[in-house]
Amino acid sequence: ERPFRVIGRDPLSDLAVLRVEGPLQAATLGDAARLRVGQLVVAIGNPLGFAGSVTAGVVSALGRSLAARDGRASRLVENVIQTDAALNPGNSGGALADSAARVIGINTAVAGIGLGLAVPIDRATQRILSALMKDGRVRRAFLGVVGGTRPLPHGLAVDLGRRRGLEVVQLLDGSPAARAGIRPGDVILDVDGTPVEGVGDLQRLLDGGLIGRAVGVRLARDGRTVEVGLTPTELTDRA
Repeated sequence: ERPFRVIGRDPLSDLAVLRVEGPLQAATLGDAARLRVGQLVVAIGNPLGFAGSVTAGVVSALGRSLAARDGRASRLVENVIQTDAALNPGNSGGALADSAARVIGINTAVAGIGLGLAVPIDRATQRILSALMKDGRVRRAFLGVVGGTRPLPHGLAVDLGRRRGLEVVQLLDGSPAARAGIRPGDVILDVDGTPVEGVGDLQRLLDGGLIGRAVGVRLARDGRTVEVGLTPTELTDRA
């Protein structure tokens, strides 16, 4: 064991950055985007208090989603890695490595026997880690909509050249979206000129750069397209 301090934490991605005192050899980070189902992986951690344990398995599936919460705020962690490497309480926060000893994920949850989940090391994760090392936290913009993917009417899909949008199911009271006049049943087509086809697309757009900046939101409503303007606020644990 070595002394450490927390540099930054982000409950909405289930990640944290620690600074450990003393000489250590840095692990090599891989790229989870290059993983394939069936690829060998090993999980490292302290399951049930047994320090330095290693278990082996394969990548069972890719592209899973995992809900994360921080107070009242919530989001989906995308592209989660599913593995059958044995994970138990105490594995969380440990490395998931490939056969070349590159860290390609951080173990985060045990969903069942032979069903472990890991946050991927990819470009999105690297941005989060950079923000944690620089600022100690991750800033995200907040619109205040709850929704899911919905197929677009055929004519609109042909006009836009895509098949899906994000249907608004619920609006949070007093949120930027509610104040802008967005309604349940509206389908979000794009935000700030960028197409939106699902929750993941919207989450990726809502970074700190949109906070306090007026943006346009194009919607499908009652068979026609309308555009509204709104100003995102910062997502907090009270959102």
